[in-house]
Amino acid sequence: MHDSLALATAKRLEFAVAAAKVAGAVVHRSFQDSDLRVETKVDRTVVTEADRSAERQLRTALTQDFPSDAIVGEEYGTTSGTSGWTWYLDPIDGTQAFVRGVPLFGTLIGAEYHGESRVGVIFLPALGEIVYASKGEGCFWQRGMHWDGAFGYSVVPTHRAQVSRVASMKDAMFCTTWMQSFVATEQVEVFGKLCEATGVFRGWGDCYGYALVATGRAEIMVDPQLNVWDAAPMLVILEEAGGRYTTFDGIPDIHAGSGVATNGKLHAATLRVIAKAAPHSK
Repeated sequence: MHDSLALATAKRLEFAVAAAKVAGAVVHRSFQDSDLRVETKVDRTVVTEADRSAERQLRTALTQDFPSDAIVGEEYGTTSGTSGWTWYLDPIDGTQAFVRGVPLFGTLIGAEYHGESRVGVIFLPALGEIVYASKGEGCFWQRGMHWDGAFGYSVVPTHRAQVSRVASMKDAMFCTTWMQSFVATEQVEVFGKLCEATGVFRGWGDCYGYALVATGRAEIMVDPQLNVWDAAPMLVILEEAGGRYTTFDGIPDIHAGSGVATNGKLHAATLRVIAKAAPHSK
């Protein structure tokens, strides 16, 4: 069973890395396009045809290669499956950055087997970076890829991704996506206390912040609100890079609606700051 699961995981990781680059190219073609049309959804988030085109491309490829796997995507909902595998797709994570011409957006792919996170990919098309991992096999990072618009992305060396060794909160960089999410969840004091506890705060958010933690360029990334397709790659990527990913309650779970990613050394301290400042702790 172990060997067959490892093989199935390896096949899905290979697929996910290749598929993320193809979907990322679909997205990249529309990046900084003056004719890009932006729509506001019912939940007040924004969407473009690039989101929809990329997710359709991913779903078509998944249906061909893994027809028995379930699919959950931001734009087209859930397709049931029978294999025990579930894919989570976010064609453009960081759509606000994308529509404003800022390159800090990404394509996210995650896969679970019977509820266990097995595969995760963060692809940053405009930056030419990809971070990916599979359970028990480590986390890897390719950077400096060039996109030529016709033949996709150039081949670059693969490096092992490792979190930083920073062990002091005062030396740590803390990132988050959206200040309003702290307001919406009545967690404003959490944000303030994390800023006080850490050395540097930067709003390098969405999937870019998690990629920074996994590759040792930041130590803490916190989001009070996350959909499962936002969180899906993060657990396996952070753990395989030597860090940790949990909810605000310290549970390693991509489904619970909040996310805390750290280099591991600072995880307990980060959770203590959150617990002391959170409304329910008073």
